[in-house]
Amino acid sequence: KDELIASGARGWMADFGEALPYDAVLYDGSPVEWHNRYAEEWAQVNREAINEAGLGNEIVFFSRSGYTKSPGITTLFWLGDQMVDWDEYDGIKSSVTGLLTGGISGYSLNHSDIGGYTTINNPIKDYHRSKELLERWIELNAFTAVFRTHEGNRPDENHQIYSDAETLAFFSRFARVYTALADYRRNLVERAALRGEPVVRHLFLHYPDDPEVRAIRYEQFMLGPDFLIAPVLDEGADEVRVYLPAGEWIHLWSGDRHGDASAGKYITVAAPIGQPAVFYKADSNAGQKFRERLASEGLLP
Repeated sequence: KDELIASGARGWMADFGEALPYDAVLYDGSPVEWHNRYAEEWAQVNREAINEAGLGNEIVFFSRSGYTKSPGITTLFWLGDQMVDWDEYDGIKSSVTGLLTGGISGYSLNHSDIGGYTTINNPIKDYHRSKELLERWIELNAFTAVFRTHEGNRPDENHQIYSDAETLAFFSRFARVYTALADYRRNLVERAALRGEPVVRHLFLHYPDDPEVRAIRYEQFMLGPDFLIAPVLDEGADEVRVYLPAGEWIHLWSGDRHGDASAGKYITVAAPIGQPAVFYKADSNAGQKFRERLASEGLLP
């Protein structure tokens, strides 16, 4: 309260909280039991501080550690420190995996650092953020709950949104795309708070009987019930193969209609940088309004 709130801060990263040693010596209680509970207590400290300041609805703190009660305490989660890489285990692909698995585990408000965080200088393999990776991560997070960058642990060695005018303009454009979904996202956040429904969700929550949907790992996801996103997650790729569940879907950037009312189908769609594969249901009022707003602001190709 004295260092953050009193200085005017209205949001912060409540980092760590997951590393209590199993052999720690505590004043009271078992370290094995408290290893998980510590994450809840750390979040509770932050929650109590903002409540005591009378700012419970004005401050957002985001956590990376959690346990069973954490979603009811923490205002927001993030996925920790991904590598600045395309990897499925700890790179951009893993950020989608984390959103989907977290979403079905009660962590309904979650996000990742745009561009990842961890840079490593290694004689065998270096990990440094490229311009392409940063731009693809910008595209990805524009269709999630939170749109937030991170310079990483070695800012000077990574491409940043301010590294050149082109990247800054790219970031600005997708910040406006993100903002254009504000009303839709607000409704999703309200439902997340009331019902625990994840903002970003796996397709099987809407299509549980479709075996193709159940096979999806990180390749695509839904933002609420109306939007389907298949982000580009491979270096050098300019198209993606997308599975569209039964129904008619509209491609966001072109307005083209795809899909089959009676069965799901795969399509391959162009996805150059700046046009990630995004679809919305043909009967979606939110989707139509979103596309109209993008057009009115000059954000469509």
